[in-house]
Amino acid sequence: MDDKPFLVLDLAAIDPTLLPELAKLTKESFDLDSVINAAGELKYIGQIKRALAAEFRNPSNEWVRFFASRVYEKNVTSKVREQSEVLVPKAATQFLNEQVNERLKVALGDDAAASVVPSTPAPTRTTTVTAVETTTEPDADESKSTKLVVTTDDEIEGFQIVRAIVCSEVAVDRVAARDTQTYFGILLDDNNRKPIARLWFNRTQKYLGVFDENKTETRLPISTPQDIYNHADALRKTGANHLSREASAQ
Repeated sequence: MDDKPFLVLDLAAIDPTLLPELAKLTKESFDLDSVINAAGELKYIGQIKRALAAEFRNPSNEWVRFFASRVYEKNVTSKVREQSEVLVPKAATQFLNEQVNERLKVALGDDAAASVVPSTPAPTRTTTVTAVETTTEPDADESKSTKLVVTTDDEIEGFQIVRAIVCSEVAVDRVAARDTQTYFGILLDDNNRKPIARLWFNRTQKYLGVFDENKTETRLPISTPQDIYNHADALRKTGANHLSREASAQ
């Protein structure tokens, strides 16, 4: 048997796509050949997904050369390869953003950028904003009142960028958006206790809120949503911290 399992079911965050495979293991529908085929498929799908995530995060020379050879009619020279090392990860990120955007439109509505979305505001305790501001975790008993907020183009773009960044650490369908009157929250499993980032875009100076291992928020000044890429490592670390806490709780 393989050293690694072909299927892992996290009861704290169930992946619906695994349920049909789990059903094959029940007594009523158990079939050895079917289970063996499914196990082999799941094993290699998992490995391919991890390999793709690694390539999106840090493209290898083979990956860059592969795409360069598909788009350049002439031979892939050293100059072309150097140019492709910049273009390939940029194209990959834009592709992920577009895919996320399509799913986001479904979640927030066809006209998400201009829509008015009901949400739950979450008041926070903050100090005066400086170049880098640190805040504490919001109170657990957040206000339950529902008000109307407007989700902007910049917030949607920022959400897309954050999802594209953290998808190397957590499943992209676990990253959810929750807009409020004061900030745009990005959460794991749509859970306020699992914050990934906050977009403080409802002001002249924009801020990206990132979280450390103690869930303490630090606001970083940015000019445009694209500046979020400059803090990719912090966002990936937050996603990894959430998974580490989940593993420790099991």
